[in-house]
Amino acid sequence: MDFIERLQALSKKVGQLADSIETEEATKTALVMPFLHNVLGYDIFDPSEVIPEFTADTGTKKGEKVDYALMKDGEVQILIECKKVNETLSPKHSSQLYRYFSVTNARIAILTNGCEYQFFTDLDAPNKMDNKPFLVLDMSEVDEHVVPELKKLTKTSFDVDSVVDAAGELKYLNQIKKVLSEQFQDPEEDFVKLLTSKVYDGIQTVKVKAQFTEITKKALKQFLNDSINARLKYAIGSEERESVSAESKGEQGDVNLVDEDDGNPKIVTTEEELDGYNVVKAILREKVEVSRVAHRDTQSYFGILLDDNNRKPLCRLHFNGRQKYIGLFDANKKETKNPIDSVDDIFQYAGQLKASIDLYE
Repeated sequence: MDFIERLQALSKKVGQLADSIETEEATKTALVMPFLHNVLGYDIFDPSEVIPEFTADTGTKKGEKVDYALMKDGEVQILIECKKVNETLSPKHSSQLYRYFSVTNARIAILTNGCEYQFFTDLDAPNKMDNKPFLVLDMSEVDEHVVPELKKLTKTSFDVDSVVDAAGELKYLNQIKKVLSEQFQDPEEDFVKLLTSKVYDGIQTVKVKAQFTEITKKALKQFLNDSINARLKYAIGSEERESVSAESKGEQGDVNLVDEDDGNPKIVTTEEELDGYNVVKAILREKVEVSRVAHRDTQSYFGILLDDNNRKPLCRLHFNGRQKYIGLFDANKKETKNPIDSVDDIFQYAGQLKASIDLYE
């Protein structure tokens, strides 16, 4: 299984077991250790990678322990403190992590109850763990935006500098999202005043403030509903287009492999698609001149062609949905979609991409 599949499998397991777990030790065994092993990729039975009941002298508390320390190159990289599943995590649970942060080389700390994982670093002051997490993972409902950040913490991808660099933006991004969520539920007076000033030129009397508070609540709800409906319509439209395309292929045997109008204003080429295109070019430069590798974007997929020829498809990048795919073609030009987690995963299909050149050369 790939990373996202392993994460989803554990998420399902958490939902099945959470209500039957009664102790902290059972939480570690049933939920936290599988997370360290299956999701982050550490060998939980190798003490050079995972040290349970990690002890360090903190000066004020001799012999105090944290539940786990994750190691790399003989150095402590991540500290983990565990609580019983369904126990609400709070700052008081982080006391050992705070103390250990200043006496080890760790830059990342995790507080978890097996269902929720809070990730901390030292953005506010060097070697002092922040009070607020820069990332929160809810295993009962995995947020797709958290997945690529979580992958940076896996053993094979772990680079503490890149994690900490990204943490600054993530911390404030998550806090702003939380504030926005609160305003959507119950807008504060200052927030209402700001929006009112954008559309109303009169004096904001008590009556006007009360009136615009209700208008703001309605506007926020309608905006949210309109956004959701727009995404649903787009998703349904994409499925219908793919269905029509598949039916056409079945009826005609062979079909124009780029079946959308390149000039369609609804087509938006993303930076991630262009990054994927550059990865494909980097792989294929061993077989052909990169100038021969072209791309055409459509509403349904991002197509990569040899010689800008519709009849010479090399692959398709399906990056519009929650799950990313790279579509590869066989000798009969039949496409097979392969799930990937990130643009870097395209390198795993280098052999098949190079083989696609041989179909046309």
